[in-house]
Amino acid sequence: MKYRVVLLHSLPTAWQRPIQKLAVAGLIALCAKGWLVEAAAASNADAVSRGAYLVNSWGCADCHTPMKMGPNGPEPDRSRALSGHPESLKLAPPPQANESWVWFGSATNTAYAGPWGISYAINITSDRETGLGAWKAEDFVTAMKTGKHAGVGRPILPPMPWQALSHLTEDDLRAMFQYLQTVPPVRNRVPDYQPPAH
Repeated sequence: MKYRVVLLHSLPTAWQRPIQKLAVAGLIALCAKGWLVEAAAASNADAVSRGAYLVNSWGCADCHTPMKMGPNGPEPDRSRALSGHPESLKLAPPPQANESWVWFGSATNTAYAGPWGISYAINITSDRETGLGAWKAEDFVTAMKTGKHAGVGRPILPPMPWQALSHLTEDDLRAMFQYLQTVPPVRNRVPDYQPPAH
C-alpha cells in the first residue's frame, strides 16, 4: 500500500486553517498530557513524603518495629522495620495483673497483654501476603477512622492509638498509606489476637 504525503500549502485554502487549528490543539493536548503525568508524579512524591513525615512523627515504628538488644540496650531492629511482632517469637504467658499493674508489653515492644487479651503489632510493610501490600487506601482510611481491622474486621486493640489517628484528614491517612506501600516488604505473619482467658 502506498501513502501519499499531502503538504498543507497544497490543500485548498478553506481547509488549511481548520487543519492548523487541529494540529495546534493536538500539540497542546500532547503537552498537557506530559504535564499531567509530571504533575501526577510530583503529587504522588509529595504524598509519599508527607506520609513518611506522619508515620515517623506519630511513632509508628515504636510498636511496629521489633526491638533487639544492642550494645547500649534495646534498639529497633532496622532489618525488620515496620514488620510487626516476629512470627517466630513465642512468648511466655504474661504476668498476673493486680491493682498496680494492669497491662504489660513484651521485650520487643510488639506484643501487649491486658484486660482485652493479648494483641500484637501487625506487619505494616508492603508485603502482599502478610503486610498491607494487598490493602487498598480506603481499607486503611476506614480502619483508622472506625477502629476496625482492614476497615471491616475485628476491633483494633490497645495500645494502637487509632482513636487519635482518626482525627487526621483522609488525605493525611492516604499519604501515610502511600508511604507504607513504599516500605520494603518483610514477610512476617504476626500471631492472631488472643482473647482473655476466663
